[in-house]
Amino acid sequence: MDMQMGLLLRWGVMVACALMLVGGVAYLGRHGREMPAYSEFHGEPPELTTVPGILRMAASGSGRGIIQLGCLVMIATPIARVAFAAYAFARQRDWMYAGISGIVLGLLIWANS
Repeated sequence: MDMQMGLLLRWGVMVACALMLVGGVAYLGRHGREMPAYSEFHGEPPELTTVPGILRMAASGSGRGIIQLGCLVMIATPIARVAFAAYAFARQRDWMYAGISGIVLGLLIWANS
């Protein structure tokens, strides 16, 4: 179980970093030579503030969308680890740790919604 959890965490971080790197290269390829306008503040586009919007932007090849998708994968990695722990403990019939992992998973999902 420990080896599988370690692999899950490693792959989650590697995929997230790869997505952010690809997104950063795409963003700089399109906008790298633009001069920033420091006198005006432009916040995040509204489509990059929701998961469906991020998925649409990333699918269209937007550098910002791919970077945001990498951030979502990075956030989801420890949540997936806790979900895997709950599953693994339940499979081993260790109900106390499965219950604790389930409570922690519920709190993580509630906090991220």
